[in-house]
This record gives sequence, C-alpha cells and structure tokens, in this order.
Amino acid sequence: MKSKKKIVLAYSGGLDTSIILKWLQENYNSEVICYTADIGQEIDRKKIFKNAKKLGVKNIIIENLKNIFVKDYVYPMLRGHAIYEGVYLLGTSIARPLIAKRQIETAKKFNAYAVSHGSTGKGNDQVRFELGYHYFGPKIKVIAPWRLWKLNSRSDLIKYAKKNKIQIPKDKKGAPPFSIDDNLYHTSTEGKVLENPKNSAPEFIFQRTISPEKAPNKKTFVTIGFKNGDPITVDRKKLSPSKLLSKLNIIAGKNGIGRVDLVENRFIGIKSRGVYETPGGTLLMSAHRAMESVTLDKETMHKKEEIMTKYAKLIYNGYWYSKERLKLQKIVDLKRNKVNGSVKLKLYKGNITIISRQTRSNAYSMKKVSFEENKTFNKLNVEKFINYHKKKLR
Repeated sequence: MKSKKKIVLAYSGGLDTSIILKWLQENYNSEVICYTADIGQEIDRKKIFKNAKKLGVKNIIIENLKNIFVKDYVYPMLRGHAIYEGVYLLGTSIARPLIAKRQIETAKKFNAYAVSHGSTGKGNDQVRFELGYHYFGPKIKVIAPWRLWKLNSRSDLIKYAKKNKIQIPKDKKGAPPFSIDDNLYHTSTEGKVLENPKNSAPEFIFQRTISPEKAPNKKTFVTIGFKNGDPITVDRKKLSPSKLLSKLNIIAGKNGIGRVDLVENRFIGIKSRGVYETPGGTLLMSAHRAMESVTLDKETMHKKEEIMTKYAKLIYNGYWYSKERLKLQKIVDLKRNKVNGSVKLKLYKGNITIISRQTRSNAYSMKKVSFEENKTFNKLNVEKFINYHKKKLR
C-alpha cells in the first residue's frame, strides 16, 4: 500500500491551528505532522497532544528551543537596539525565523512534501514564515490556509470548529479569545475591541505585566552584567539565556514595565493596532544602551544608531536570513567584545532609571571630563575645532 504524502504543520494546539489541522486532513490526502517550537510561550503539552491525537495525528513534536531562541535570535537583535517605528521591540518578528527553520528541518527529516502555518492573510507572519521556508527549503511546498479556504472571518472559524467538535477556548470574560502570540521575549494581543483605535485596552488582556498604578509602592533594584555585548548575570548570578530573560520578565512585570499600545504599519500595507508586553526585553534594552555608553567610542555608537532603523525594518519584514541583515549584523557586532561590565537599574511603577554603570573600559575618562583642572584635555584645541566647523557651514 502506497504511503500518504506528509505535511508538517506549525501547531500550537489552539483554535486556529486545530481548525487548520482538520482542514488539511479534509482537503489534502496527506498525513499531517504537528510541530510545536517551545520558545517560552505558555505551553500546555497535554492539551497539544490531546487535541492533535483527537484529530488522528500520529507524529506530534514539541521541541525545546528556548535557549537557542534567546541566545541566537533575541540577543543579536538586542545588540542592534532594534526598535520598529520607535516603540515595537519586535517580539513576534524575531520568533518566526527560528520556527520556520526548524519546521523545514523537520519536514526534511520526515520526507514531507509540504509545510503549513496558521498566519492570517492580512498579517506579517505569513511573509516571515514563508521567507524562512524558502531560505531553508525552496523546493518544499507551502500551504497557507488563510489564503486558500473560504473561512473568511473569526466567526466562520468558530462555526467550523463547532461543526467539527473542535474545542473553542474562552478569554477571561468567557468570550472567544483575542488573537494572542507569546514567547519568552514578549506577548502580543490583537483583535476584538482593540481593532478600533479609539477604544482603550481592557486591563484583563494583559498576560505578564501588572498595571503601573498597581505596582508596588517601593523601588526595586536590579543589576545586569554583560560580557561581549550579551547579558550573562542578574544581581551577580550567572544564568542561561532563557533563565536570565525569564527572571527579568518576572522582575519587570511586577513593576509594570514593558507595556506598549501601538498602531503599526504592516509590511503588506495595512495598519494594525496591538498591545504588546516585553518586560524583560525592555530592561535589557535600557541596560544594554547604558552599558555601551561607557564602553564604545562615539563613531561606533553613531554608526549603530544610523543603521538601526534599517536593521529593525529588515527583521520586521522577515528578512532575518537575508544578506543585508547579516551584513548589518557584522557592523552591529564589530566592537561587541568591548561591551563588558554591569548596569544597575531602579524600577518603579512602570519607569526605569539608570542608577550606575561599572566597567573596566577606558572609553570613558573621568580625568578628561572632570570640571577640575587637568592636563589630559587641551582647551586650546577647542577653538581650532570650532573654526574648522565654521567653514563647513558655507
């Protein structure tokens, strides 16, 4: 008997991908393999296995990628200070390249002819996934249900789920859920009442941060240590990348840090509103910039600042594996070996204050900057410097 063709589905166990699983089974004469990348999202392994097996799936893979995700994807991005449109720390964007890579590798392992994802036809993630698929498996077919099926709305999905006895999850108010994506770096919430930008975000949607108003009435201090541009310690305790970020998520979340409510310009050409939480990442961004301020020279810092917008845009658009992003990464990392030391932060009701910066670097000279008289800085050269720049005005 001829064996069925195989499709590897990026599967979360939630409503959308469970519906896609059933739809693939109905419309393609293929065995569906469920692949879940554990990158620190709130994951229910029993639920994933239960829901997939209920639909007849034999091969269910859950792969722990938390350390790889933080070390090889989040940290390089943080070194580039990547922020899209001034506020978005790219939490969803940076997760897709890794998932796409491992999904293709899984497809090759099982000799699958196709891969599939649950990204909507209006979103950025379909682009991010499929650019990653193409980079690692250009000959593997991509099945994008949201661009193919006749289920054109959330209401249609719920009707389909009820018809096929697929469990429909509820939000904290007992209604069908918001569209939520989460990983160790961040959580995004979209849809429903948030689609109208005049509506304020209800407090119950927040997953990992407390409201700044309800945060403790006392200050919290945390010290982050860096080596070669990457964080390695919290309060002098060395931690793995995933554990370090997890710890900072808890500390920052309890202090109401890391919330962003934004309207962004999607790559495909429409605007969307979302509420994002990146507690630990917000601390790391502040601390890393503070660390570089006392360890890097002016030209290096300014060059990084110049390329940041382009660098962030490439990540947002799904070009993580592009030659252009890799080229910019080399510029970002050119002097990362000099970024060593520690930064102490004060956290209070949603605010971050830099308390101190410690390093053995000689980039910052107390003698030169001192208001006391010293011989290390020649004031007579300042007049020549100003006169030179006067000429450049004409």
